[in-house]
Amino acid sequence: MTPHLPAPDLSHVCDLTVELDPIIALGTGRAGQRRIIPIVGGTVSGPRLSGRLLHLGADWQTIWPSGVAELDTRYAMETDDGAVIEIINYGYRHGPADVIAALARGEDVDPSRYTMRTQARLETGDPRYDWVNRTLFLGTGARRASSVVVSLYAVG
Repeated sequence: MTPHLPAPDLSHVCDLTVELDPIIALGTGRAGQRRIIPIVGGTVSGPRLSGRLLHLGADWQTIWPSGVAELDTRYAMETDDGAVIEIINYGYRHGPADVIAALARGEDVDPSRYTMRTQARLETGDPRYDWVNRTLFLGTGARRASSVVVSLYAVG
């Protein structure tokens, strides 16, 4: 008999507003169109984390022939009380071709018209935030003309 395993809970940790520089196109690689999108700052606000995103890091994207964007980011935050936390966020953005084309043109598109989901790993050496080192995070996001908004949730 298999024991009943509880479903995980999600609790909102913070919202990230990630400010971006223009896309650097690398051309077609093995898996699709490659591009780098520099991360130049932003804000962190929420019930468990708040502060600012540092001016460093990037999203190393691959756009598959199907139109799916594979997101692979690495950047960092500084909390309001001075802790530095690394963020590695990996995921996918996809949706109808016309919606993805509108996003590519820099248009604001209702996030319910496409899917942007991530899994994030946070890490710090600051003992006040040691809990992030052992927490799984899921994100839901939206692309704006010069930023990305991501809500991070702890899986409990």
